[in-house]
Amino acid sequence: MSQKVLLTAKEVNIILHRLACQLIENHNDFTETVLIGLQPRGTFLANRLAEMLTRDYNIKDIKLGHLDITFFRDDFRRGEKILEANTTDINFLVEDKNIVFIDDVLYTGRSIRAALTAIQSFGRPNEIELLTLIDRRFSRHLPIQPNYRGRQVDAINKEKVKVNWLENEGEDAVYLISN
Repeated sequence: MSQKVLLTAKEVNIILHRLACQLIENHNDFTETVLIGLQPRGTFLANRLAEMLTRDYNIKDIKLGHLDITFFRDDFRRGEKILEANTTDINFLVEDKNIVFIDDVLYTGRSIRAALTAIQSFGRPNEIELLTLIDRRFSRHLPIQPNYRGRQVDAINKEKVKVNWLENEGEDAVYLISN
């Protein structure tokens, strides 16, 4: 198994600032916009962006939530492993709000389809956008594209993109892993 560094901690930080600025361009003061990180891995990115928007760009009162999509996936019964649900934490109304779904890697699009179904339980948003750190653009099973992307990666099906977060793995980095 080989591992190639796609993004270093410095590059991840630069991309996060660019993504934050793009969000500000489109959503101004975020009074009508909420950020929702998709459990489990999108929450690290969502938390980091919300913190950056507040600390570095003086955006006040950002509404940040976490959405569990485990049992909304179309493949949750297909594996041998018993799935464990994550926590959904959305303590605000999404009705008529602009939602930005945040996930670390966009691969087949199935997680986003599940998120679109799951969010219906909380109301009917005005608009939904997608922000991903990594867009694996040639592996989509569904016609889903990000509105905001950190970096596009062309990886063949046997390769895996692994995003490490300082809060979870002790470093900010993105790797391409080959068998």
